[in-house]
Amino acid sequence: MSSSPTSDALLGPADVRELAGALGVRPTKQRGQNFVIDANTVRRIVRTAEVRPDDVVVEVGPGLGSLTLALLEAADRVTAVEIDDVLAGALPATITARMPDRADRFALVHSDAMHVTELPGPAPTALVANLPYNVAVPVLLHMLSTFPSIERSLVMVQAEVADRLAAAPGSKVYGVPSVKANWYADVKRAGSIGRNVFWPAPNVDSGLVSLVRRAEPIRTTASRGEVFAVVDAAFAQRRKTLRAALAGWAGSAAAAERALVAAGVSPQARGEALTVEEFARIAEAAETRTTAAPEGESE
Repeated sequence: MSSSPTSDALLGPADVRELAGALGVRPTKQRGQNFVIDANTVRRIVRTAEVRPDDVVVEVGPGLGSLTLALLEAADRVTAVEIDDVLAGALPATITARMPDRADRFALVHSDAMHVTELPGPAPTALVANLPYNVAVPVLLHMLSTFPSIERSLVMVQAEVADRLAAAPGSKVYGVPSVKANWYADVKRAGSIGRNVFWPAPNVDSGLVSLVRRAEPIRTTASRGEVFAVVDAAFAQRRKTLRAALAGWAGSAAAAERALVAAGVSPQARGEALTVEEFARIAEAAETRTTAAPEGESE
């Protein structure tokens, strides 16, 4: 591995605006684009992600390359997935110009992350990304499902989404994202990010979420789809008791009650009180197993 590049390889506010101007790029709300313009912030993200010299990192939504360059300083390889035509076209040249000794360690996949099923080079060991706010949860779940080699993830998302992902059972914001993320990993909040490190500055705060993949998958005879079907049903009517909320999923309220009792869960409980393991037990106890919608569609 070559020596670390100098800090002036990273993009500052003037660099980001100059690069965007040269490309004719204006960040769009449609794609939730807010470019990070602060080098200290991207270095902090890489540090918090505990990126190691042997890591193969996948980044979703690299934009102009602020975080990408910081990742290349620390990791063995970086693969960036970018949907935007102009940004995808420009990023390799930015990497070559600012970090020429690491350019051969960088790969670009020009695609919608939700459609990516394989990546070039070695299997990724880490996911580090500033995820567009409008698709953060589906993209995160898709990547965790598709690439089991990802051991550690650190994502920057809207603060409200960060709270939901990291919420524990019993919390008011505990819901579908919390349970589904916990199926794959141990999840926790890993910090907050201010608005002034972005261009344009968003009208919401951002948060970092750390996900460390479970050493052992949850033990259950039910499939992930079957478990997620229970989760979706429980939170579709989260104010109702599970006996009522799961009636459609189970075929009737009585069938739902039988599955709940068999799983050791009170029929009067609500979805927000249950762990992912309890949802798995309910799925196992179902008289007729039902599979969920495709990964990430329901939040």
